[in-house]
Amino acid sequence: MRGLLTTLASGSEAAVASLGAFSPSLAQGRVLERRDHRPWPLPPGPWLMAQSWEDLLFAHWRVPEERLRSLMPPEIPLDTFDGSAWVGVTPFRVGAFRLRGMPHLPGLTAFAEVNVRTYATIDGKPGIFFLSLDAASPLAVAGARRAYRLPYFRADMDVVRDGGWIDYRSERVSDDGPPARLELRYRPTGEPRTAEAGSLEYFLAERYCLYTSDNRGTPHRADIHHPPWPLRPAEAIIELNSMATPWRLDLSSTDPLLHFAARQDVVIWPIAPV
Repeated sequence: MRGLLTTLASGSEAAVASLGAFSPSLAQGRVLERRDHRPWPLPPGPWLMAQSWEDLLFAHWRVPEERLRSLMPPEIPLDTFDGSAWVGVTPFRVGAFRLRGMPHLPGLTAFAEVNVRTYATIDGKPGIFFLSLDAASPLAVAGARRAYRLPYFRADMDVVRDGGWIDYRSERVSDDGPPARLELRYRPTGEPRTAEAGSLEYFLAERYCLYTSDNRGTPHRADIHHPPWPLRPAEAIIELNSMATPWRLDLSSTDPLLHFAARQDVVIWPIAPV
């Protein structure tokens, strides 16, 4: 254990490489080897964190533009596609999370997460705006709130693979957040493919930054990099979904547009004022 702590404290990728068997996520930085698909160049400086997302479902609903726009900070403009606004609910599992130069610690930095998201563009850079993020890791919730100014909440979550299905349950337990629950099962129904530029799928998935704002209303951006999404058609049985209820968004009246991704490795840069 003392040797492990010494290696962690050194903070270098070379030192951590000796822990390959302990930390299978060290290859996450290899996503930088492919960048020709990015709509703008990589940012200067090193990335801050890496994550591996597993068994992710994109469930998207078309929502009234004026209703969604009223929920956005005025300094972060809402994106639409062919005149329609979209809200996504994305359950998944963080299979590996680590800071740069540190290993993934199995049992500590793997956890379930579900996001409620919509879309914004500033200075020609399409990105994601999160209405909420729920995670089963108190450490991840506290760190992301502080480092990225994101509305993270602690949740009690279970994710179980049942044959080809993913059984997913989440119930928010943070004292400072409104109640929100999600219970569903989902699975892929086709082969993976990348989204065609200009398509709705591309608009919803291929975004390489996130937006938030500080207490003074200044917008901030954090760049993200990953390979093109390997999207698969999907089906879902939704038993309960109140993730968007705090914003009085009704997601029960129409069927969602569904896509599945088995895994996506990402690296994320620190946030900075736009």
